[in-house]
Amino acid sequence: MKTKIILFILGIIPLIVCCQQNASTDASKIKKGMVKVTILYPNGDGKTFDMDYYANKHMPMLANVLGDSLKLLKIDKGIAGRTPDEPIPYLAIGYLYFDTLSAYQNAFAPNAEKIVGDIPNYTNIQPVVQISEIFE
Repeated sequence: MKTKIILFILGIIPLIVCCQQNASTDASKIKKGMVKVTILYPNGDGKTFDMDYYANKHMPMLANVLGDSLKLLKIDKGIAGRTPDEPIPYLAIGYLYFDTLSAYQNAFAPNAEKIVGDIPNYTNIQPVVQISEIFE
């Protein structure tokens, strides 16, 4: 039994360290004044979302076409509402970080047709987009 516990601990420590390093690396990329584009996919009757396609095809394509202007990309998968028993308000949320609003606009505009044209491949939801300035 002690051997299993030791092996478990030895296996989990690198995972924790790895996750903490990734989180601190990501946090160091986000600075006050940057622009965050939040893409929300609201939940509802008949709404579908293919997270595998979104995470493994759409977002990598998006990162590729946006190039170096995209500083960081994150994805949230909804799992619950305000309480674990309530339905999720959003099936998924994507986050794109840029140094400036013009960096986002200049990268997105020439690729808008390709990016928006890919949406039906993973969802039937009209996404809600909010552009924010990182305040703190």
